[in-house]
Amino acid sequence: MKTQTYIYRLFERFWHWSQALLIFTLMFTGFEIHSSYQIIGFELAVKYHNVAAISLLILIVFAIFWHFTTGEWKQYIPTTKNLKAQANYYILGIFKNAPHPTRKTQLSKLNPLQRIVYLGFKVILIPMMVITGILYLMYRYPQKGEIVVGSTSGLETVAVLHTIGAFLLIAFVIAHLYLITTGHTITSNLKAMITGFEELDDEKNEEEKSEIENKE
Repeated sequence: MKTQTYIYRLFERFWHWSQALLIFTLMFTGFEIHSSYQIIGFELAVKYHNVAAISLLILIVFAIFWHFTTGEWKQYIPTTKNLKAQANYYILGIFKNAPHPTRKTQLSKLNPLQRIVYLGFKVILIPMMVITGILYLMYRYPQKGEIVVGSTSGLETVAVLHTIGAFLLIAFVIAHLYLITTGHTITSNLKAMITGFEELDDEKNEEEKSEIENKE
């Protein structure tokens, strides 16, 4: 039996959808700045790209604070338990209606493979994009009413790393969109991130409720 369980809190959902919107904005404007296409124009693309980048930085600060004050950072601790089984499930098992090798719970929302992917996203990819983006942004800065151009040493490397990060971000988004469809139904994960509620196994729910109550 399964019951509707409140698994994603309000800030978690706000952070998720705000981050998604900002990342898509950065991708859209970034590739226009890169001259991959022309839709809104270079100047507007730069303007919106910078606004989205600063907004994402602010969101990241709040998200880091939230993760550590709520203990949600523990969700991303990597584990090798059922890792191979999880990979096999995504590659073959899911197409054969095989049972899911791991169960989502309130205290363990991510399966072993998701933990590794999302941890890499948070501690490698996002910091890489933020650092290279800031270095790119600080290349030109206002001083006494004029725009001063800083040192161009290493700027090409920064640009290349930022672009590589952008393509890795696209790969992450594609993988994330696929993972969304691997719940109990194709739309169950999406609905959960909108409403906060998801159907979880009764047995696991009761075990975790007792564990949470004991901690309190």
